[in-house]
Amino acid sequence: MSQKKPDFSRGKISKPLAQEIIKYINDPIARADFEQSYDTMLDINRAHVLMLCKQGIIEKAVAQKILKATDEIQKDRVLPDFSENIEDLYTNLEGRLIKMVGMEVGGQQHTARSRNDLGATVIRMDTRKYYLQLATLFNKMRKTILALARQNYDAVFSGYTHMQPSEPVSFAHYLSGVLSGLSRDYQRYANVWESLNLCPLGGGSMGSTSYDIDRKYTAKLLGFNGPIQNSIDCVASRDYALETVMTLAMASDTMSRLAFDLYIWSTPEYGYIEVDDSCAVCSSIMPQKKNPFTLEHMKGLAGHMEGFVVGIYSCMKNIIYSHCKDTSVESTRYLHEAMHDMEIDFTLANITIGTLAVKKDKMRDKALKNFCTVTELANYLVRYDGIPFREAHHVVAGVVGKLCEEGLDSSKIDRALVNEIAEEHFGFETKLTDKLIKEALDPTRIAEAKKCLGGTAMAEVKRQLDLLEDQIEKDEKILADRVVQIENAALNLRASVKELEEA
Repeated sequence: MSQKKPDFSRGKISKPLAQEIIKYINDPIARADFEQSYDTMLDINRAHVLMLCKQGIIEKAVAQKILKATDEIQKDRVLPDFSENIEDLYTNLEGRLIKMVGMEVGGQQHTARSRNDLGATVIRMDTRKYYLQLATLFNKMRKTILALARQNYDAVFSGYTHMQPSEPVSFAHYLSGVLSGLSRDYQRYANVWESLNLCPLGGGSMGSTSYDIDRKYTAKLLGFNGPIQNSIDCVASRDYALETVMTLAMASDTMSRLAFDLYIWSTPEYGYIEVDDSCAVCSSIMPQKKNPFTLEHMKGLAGHMEGFVVGIYSCMKNIIYSHCKDTSVESTRYLHEAMHDMEIDFTLANITIGTLAVKKDKMRDKALKNFCTVTELANYLVRYDGIPFREAHHVVAGVVGKLCEEGLDSSKIDRALVNEIAEEHFGFETKLTDKLIKEALDPTRIAEAKKCLGGTAMAEVKRQLDLLEDQIEKDEKILADRVVQIENAALNLRASVKELEEA
């Protein structure tokens, strides 16, 4: 009677994984890897086998058989099966390879490599792919906001501080300010590339390998900028995950502030903007409702992003600086979900802002009445009456206070009222006429008068937007180069595989 061969698929461990562990850890992870990382893992296998062959670590005939079998495995996708004591997607793929070409051949694929550096490479490549997609959406949103700004140089309305009317600005000027913040957000996100696009393959479990591998070759085949320089850092580092989500969270925070402003300004009490019907929902009971719910989701998504940042940070603090499940699994568990939330955020922003209606007449009418113009009236008192600004400020405060007591708005300001306050409290007669007062309180004239750097004049706002557009074009050029880098690496990998298979 033949003796059953020992199963060393789990090393020295003799018992299979508990079913509860498979249910809650291994199976969900393997299924997620199957959906997101199947092709990525196979490409890493190809690059590794090409390198082993190039370095003379495995024979060409062995490499050819492995590569051809890998092509078949890619065509015939099979979900991980734990019935044979297989722990994850990689060991499932390796098991299939060995069944196809035998242990003598298939067992050589994992030479000079560990699941640790393999997994670290997989997550970087998967993240890189999504990273580039989000960068494209980010720039699309910036261009959408830019286009809306250029359509609204003449949309003058009240700016706000503390949510109280402050001074007249144009809607273009407001959007220029938001775009300035988003430009910095994008620069932070773009800089993540330098720490993300580094190759950990070849770091082994954490201590490198005694085989004469060529890490620069595999890094190039897989589209990386280069290899990580330390084997421990290869498997320990997930800082790029925190950096990716943190920079996206900062962008989401800026977007939430824009969404909040638009949300408030879409109410009938303001009426400055109106979201398109395609971006709104009605009430099940109140037929008059038009709820700008995409803006609500944008605000809420910023809260999600904060949670993802805290989750990644918390998983990585107070753990060893090497490989462990805290790092390799738990810290990146919600990385894909965080990036997916930002895909939603950017998409909602693009469709909502791209279809927004701006109510220019309503904006100007509010600005004429809500006292946002009276700072300029104080400036006129300084210029025409030669009094200190603080004294002019007191005169105008008296004017505003009296009108508010009487339930009147700033459109009721005239020379008689200004002169009454000036004489009563400061003992002088103003030189301002009703014509000058009307001129001083014209919101459009006020916005156009501020021509200094950073000001609200149309020409100055156009200059700001031109700079922002130039930066977007530069950012898109860098992004396009990065996309081409990855595409060319994929083409080179396929060509190298084909060349060896047909040799």
